[in-house]
Amino acid sequence: MTKTHEIKAQSRKDEGKGASRRLRHASFVPAVVYGAGQPPESIQIEHNTILLAAKNEWFFSSVLDLNVDGKVQKVLVRDWQKHPFKQLMMHMDFLRIDENAKLRANVPLHFLNKEKSPAGKTSGVVISHNLTEVEVTCLPKDLPAFIELDLGALEAGDIIHLSQLKLPPNVELPALQLGEAHDIAVVTVNVIRESAADAAEDAAAEAEAEANKAAAAKPAAKPAGDKK
Repeated sequence: MTKTHEIKAQSRKDEGKGASRRLRHASFVPAVVYGAGQPPESIQIEHNTILLAAKNEWFFSSVLDLNVDGKVQKVLVRDWQKHPFKQLMMHMDFLRIDENAKLRANVPLHFLNKEKSPAGKTSGVVISHNLTEVEVTCLPKDLPAFIELDLGALEAGDIIHLSQLKLPPNVELPALQLGEAHDIAVVTVNVIRESAADAAEDAAAEAEAEANKAAAAKPAAKPAGDKK
């Protein structure tokens, strides 16, 4: 079960682009809460609160306690808009959670022991993380903060698929319910071609071997004065 974190917010009445612009100038982030059969609610959150929370992995993948004017509701971050180059959050969307209904959420993957694996200790091998998060379905109380994947036994040529992930109890992967074609690779281990330096060295060695063969095939020179 993932730990919940409280985010304090205030309700707001003003809406529209002008109102949102004024909020941002006042160091607030405009946001909307919706879902769970209730009408959408416009809120505002201090920008520093969002900025600090957004530095944590849990903010985007865990159930949050959204405290709006003293009333707490369970939510997930569903969408966010960031400034294209400034360190500013422009807008947030939160989805209310029904604690008795299953939800879908993206959960980050934590890769362990890659450097200790046979593949990690082998030169010329590339370990690719094809996914950094997976979509899960479960009740809110069972939502994991992350899923660990131990790569300690990884060897060259190995492939780890979705179906090989060790999931917490009562947590499922919706993709696997769609058939084998959706059991995609999470991690792949590929042997890359030799480096340019190695290739050049091998080419030089081959050229030297060919030269030696050619020299050995030439007839021996006759001694001077030998007219036979």
